[in-house]
Amino acid sequence: MSRFLTILTVSTTATALVALASVAIAAEGELNLYSSRHYDTDERLYSEFTDATGITINRIEGKGDELIARMEAEGANSPADILLTVDTSRLERAKNAGVLQSINSDVLEVRIPAGLQDNDNQWFGFSQRARIIFYDKADVTNPPQTYVDLADPAFKGMICHRSSSNVYSQTLLASIIENHGAEAAKAWAVGVVNNFARDQQGGDTDQLRGLVSGECDISISNTYYFARAIRKDVKGLPADALANIGWVFPAQNAEGAHMNLSGGGVAANAPNKNNAIKFMEYLASDQAQQYFSAGNDEYPAVPGVALSPSVATLGLFRPDSVDLSAVAKNVSMAQQIFNEVGWR
Repeated sequence: MSRFLTILTVSTTATALVALASVAIAAEGELNLYSSRHYDTDERLYSEFTDATGITINRIEGKGDELIARMEAEGANSPADILLTVDTSRLERAKNAGVLQSINSDVLEVRIPAGLQDNDNQWFGFSQRARIIFYDKADVTNPPQTYVDLADPAFKGMICHRSSSNVYSQTLLASIIENHGAEAAKAWAVGVVNNFARDQQGGDTDQLRGLVSGECDISISNTYYFARAIRKDVKGLPADALANIGWVFPAQNAEGAHMNLSGGGVAANAPNKNNAIKFMEYLASDQAQQYFSAGNDEYPAVPGVALSPSVATLGLFRPDSVDLSAVAKNVSMAQQIFNEVGWR
């Protein structure tokens, strides 16, 4: 009897080990991706990673804040392996919510510049967009050369920008707080509000359309919206109108152009952590970096990677080297300033 029990115990244990092994093998072939990147062109990134590694990507898409809230609600049972999102403020929000974890990757440390990654290695940037000044060349002969210039009364009634609820607006002001201090940032915001040509409305493409319609003489937008219109037809931005739009990479003799970052991090409870790190490292490869530029008109995060023709048309520039983790921490103060000065 005793011998039978011993054999049964060993047999049961062996069965359990086989079951665990089969689960591990299955897990090696999967990656659960939570993404707020809503670009169809990213499909090629996913398919090429699967072709190269055999790892199947299961994707859930949504708005960044909604995905972060979902990961919080799921807790230790979350199936998420990676969170991909747009803008440093959301990456920092995910970190503060405890839904990301620190990782060790020599590949990412070498490939991604220090200023484009979290100090605790919880998130890494993979593509960039500069937030720059566009203007109507027929009406503006001396466009603003810095962000500070946008508050100059000389530009009263000429400027269009998105609402204060948008993360691009928030991180721009957050960077001004970091570079110039809160008092100067508030004075700047007051000046810009006084210079608005219309109520704050629409997305970045709408700010560019405002130049075409004549509602705006100066607009602020991320580079990839304009580069996309160079590459393909965009409603309201015909080629002949684009020819009349000039652009300035701001603050080239000061802090440099403000950057919006798209990036990701490994989920705190990732069931497929090794696959998640492999995917993060793949996003830092030359192949993936070139596709960020060619497929979505973004600037690569990895230095030296070739630009697509549409992005190259905009040209090279000096980006702001400010620590984006520090900028993200100023977002709540930026929103408070917006509220106080009436930037809706």
